[in-house]
Amino acid sequence: MQNNKSPALDQFYDQLITKYEEDSAVMWCYANPSPRPCFTPGLLKDLKRFLHNIKSRCNADDRSGVFPSIKYLVLGSNKPGIFSLGGDLELFIRAINDQDKKLLTEYMELSIDVLFSTYTNLNTPLTTIALIRGNALGAGFEGALACDYLVAEEGVQLGFPEVLFNMFPGMGAYSFLSRRINQVTVEKMILSGRVYSAEELHDMGIIDFLAKKGEGVESVCRLIKQHEKSGNSRKSLLKIRRLVNPIKYQELIDIGNLWVDAALSLSERELRVMKRLVRSQDKIASTLVEAADLKETVNL
Repeated sequence: MQNNKSPALDQFYDQLITKYEEDSAVMWCYANPSPRPCFTPGLLKDLKRFLHNIKSRCNADDRSGVFPSIKYLVLGSNKPGIFSLGGDLELFIRAINDQDKKLLTEYMELSIDVLFSTYTNLNTPLTTIALIRGNALGAGFEGALACDYLVAEEGVQLGFPEVLFNMFPGMGAYSFLSRRINQVTVEKMILSGRVYSAEELHDMGIIDFLAKKGEGVESVCRLIKQHEKSGNSRKSLLKIRRLVNPIKYQELIDIGNLWVDAALSLSERELRVMKRLVRSQDKIASTLVEAADLKETVNL
């Protein structure tokens, strides 16, 4: 007897929560990183494996027609109020203190592998959607920008705080943003370190769809319905977008190598700023755990 489920949908991930809705052909993927709500190596490895499984699944669908296709991939977060706080600053500090270029380079390449796979839709007919229901900073914002569409709830904050410790977002921010807005504005965003509201970014054309607070999932579902009504036009426009302003893998890697070299030259004072940010992330993570424990107690 043939199994009606693709093996790619039955995988277990340590730092991801996935859900496939067969009727709508939508795969929902929620990041659930630990110990902090950032791009830990564990989360990146899970994402890379997950995306590989999705690609294998889509290719199998194309060949056999046995399994229903995955048409939409929605990437979000399982952490209330947080999409992602960015890169793994604790790992960065350790690598910089040890002058471990190999560790930083491996982290950078893993990050770019994930982002580029998302940006290219895994070279499949997928449409990717970032569901931003919480703050997205640094690499978290970059991860969202790699998607075809960005749906953000009102009041959410997004930005690149790296300039606070004399760095820049090195995992695609400049490349992704410069395909949406002019380069002068991109550089102002990066150099200011300013955090923007979802409303501001929607007005700038960076956020595609603005959802009311608490209605992000519903807005994604509405977007998918709109997409289905004019699917041929929308899919064609997404292809045209990448043809007119393509982002090459090597472009991202070259910028990533600049990021590695810049990180290794940071001073002790700048590392102290990063350490303060790690403590802030730890406090946020602790609050999330306490809130989850309280919710579980109330539900008992």
